[in-house]
Amino acid sequence: MSRISKNPIDIPNGVEVTVNEKEIKVKGPKGELTQEYLPYVKFVIEDNKIKVEGNESAMKRKSDAKKINMFQGTYASLVKNMIKGVTEGFTKELEIIGIGYRAKLQGSTLVLELGYSHPIEYIPPEGITIEVPAPNKVIVKGIDKYLVGEVAAKIKRFRKPNVYSGKGIKYVGEVIIRKQGKKV
Repeated sequence: MSRISKNPIDIPNGVEVTVNEKEIKVKGPKGELTQEYLPYVKFVIEDNKIKVEGNESAMKRKSDAKKINMFQGTYASLVKNMIKGVTEGFTKELEIIGIGYRAKLQGSTLVLELGYSHPIEYIPPEGITIEVPAPNKVIVKGIDKYLVGEVAAKIKRFRKPNVYSGKGIKYVGEVIIRKQGKKV
């Protein structure tokens, strides 16, 4: 049994979890998330707690026991993130470092000036909101942890941090190990 899935997951007030044959839906105050799952696991809901258990009937051979254990932990973690997402939400903060590098919002479109000959326009996917509290700070918010991380990574890829000068886009709190330049 997976260590992550040993403990049942609490379902807070205001959150509704429904399990179908192929997907699990979590509905809360911030929105609704769905996740398809494989037949290696089954979900048991009782007393405002959800427990992820291995589905022994899906075993076709002895080696499937390892898969069942693996997927138990994976889906327990996914359900925890879904519940946290619909109640609190997720955020990623990015920091822009460099002279003349800045960000601004035009409607819902993020416009980045990163030293290229043209500004970069990024339209966030549905379910993601982007805030720019300062010209050198971008905050990505949403209820889907995977999507928030993916959008933040895409924005970061527009100008990766330079290891010599430190210029670029990085996560807040990320440490960029600087290299020493040429010596004359």
